[in-house]
Amino acid sequence: MPQFAQALARGLNVRHIRFMALGSAIGTGLFYGSAAAIQSAGPAVLLAYMIGGAAVFLVMRALGEMAVRHPVSGSFGQYASRYLGPFAGFITGWTFAFEMAIVAIADVTALGIYMGFWFPEVPRWIWILAVVFLIAALNLMRVKVFGEAEFWLSIIKVSAIIAMIAGGIAIVVFGFGLPDAANPGLGTMLGEGGFFANGFWGLLASFSIVMFAFGGIETIGITAGEAENPKKAIPAAVNTVPVRILLFYVLTLGVLMMIFPWNQIDGETSPFVQIFDSLGIPAAAHILNAVVITAALSAINSDTFGAGRMMYGLAQQGQAPASFAKISRHGVPWMTVATMTAVLLAGVVLNALLPESLFTIIASIATFATVWVWLMILLSHIAMKREIKRKGLAASEFGVPFWPVASYAALAFMVFIVVLLGVMPETRVAMVVGVVWIGLLFVAYRFGVRGRGHARAELADETAAATEAAARPADANR
Repeated sequence: MPQFAQALARGLNVRHIRFMALGSAIGTGLFYGSAAAIQSAGPAVLLAYMIGGAAVFLVMRALGEMAVRHPVSGSFGQYASRYLGPFAGFITGWTFAFEMAIVAIADVTALGIYMGFWFPEVPRWIWILAVVFLIAALNLMRVKVFGEAEFWLSIIKVSAIIAMIAGGIAIVVFGFGLPDAANPGLGTMLGEGGFFANGFWGLLASFSIVMFAFGGIETIGITAGEAENPKKAIPAAVNTVPVRILLFYVLTLGVLMMIFPWNQIDGETSPFVQIFDSLGIPAAAHILNAVVITAALSAINSDTFGAGRMMYGLAQQGQAPASFAKISRHGVPWMTVATMTAVLLAGVVLNALLPESLFTIIASIATFATVWVWLMILLSHIAMKREIKRKGLAASEFGVPFWPVASYAALAFMVFIVVLLGVMPETRVAMVVGVVWIGLLFVAYRFGVRGRGHARAELADETAAATEAAARPADANR
């Protein structure tokens, strides 16, 4: 059997996939990057999270519809190849792998910053080196072990966020730990310039960090190839996205800004840790620091999984080295894990050389890659819907709401974010790196991909198969 024909082990259930989605979307972007977003927009950052979250939910519904119809390991990379052409699949798959690699470096960078809260004298890169080897070991085990690790890491941070919201509300209502002159609530949130404290431009400036925070949530689609029951697991995970955004982003940051003036958040550590430390509750600050470290570990774990599985799918299509499709005895693509480990080791070097400015640069580059992938998901979905209509195929089991208006609105929003990255001086580097990256991919595809790599992906239509199977008994009884 050729190496690329080997299959991944199916060991992820609904519980694993639902919490893997949390692992990707609730990590460094919330616990650390939210400081930069708050500094840009002030209280209006809550509106930015709601707008961006609505667009991301529509992207996830589009991906969910395709994943239920075609549950494959390469996910949206193969969907782009099938519906937009092989080059589109190549560019989407590798840009996602690039996105996950960049986001993982951002996550390990943040983890090093968190450790500095406890050990300010220890160089950041030492902690990062240790966590790189831990994540590599987790990802080389059976996928079920990986899923369990991600489940428990996510349980810790979700429980902590809920407890923090409850504690924050108690502080707002009863004033625990606050000085007598404090005015917790809307007075504190809006007291420094109102809701649009930095104007409409400040709101726009926050979108690069806000969209970065949601990056990686599309990993839900990657899990389809290893899900025990994709038709149940994928919709269950996707449909929890709006609640997660409202609870874990909007409500959480709203409570924090009611306790602590938003313009005093400095970004030197996690704003969560800074706020509770400033209230004279040191135990809470230390507990929260442990939580944000757990969140970073969870996010790096998901990043490594997502990038590895995408490279495996690309290898199956002949668009990545064949060695990336080699499967270990545990049913894991071990070469892709080794590749991601090497990328994270590069992050160790970058943190040693650029400890101060690295996070902001990486976050903006990751935002470009993230939004590009979401654009390709939406375009693939639109092409699929047109084909379904043109060929009279069976209707999707998990369709996008308010089609086609919602899908085109989400597409326009993603284009707007790409333009915004180029307009804002702080994020312009992301556009430069993004254009160079796309150019390199074009050259790589033109001169490095041969044979079946230039063919559209062939995907089985599980919806059509299910429809035919359901119709057979009726036909037999006629």
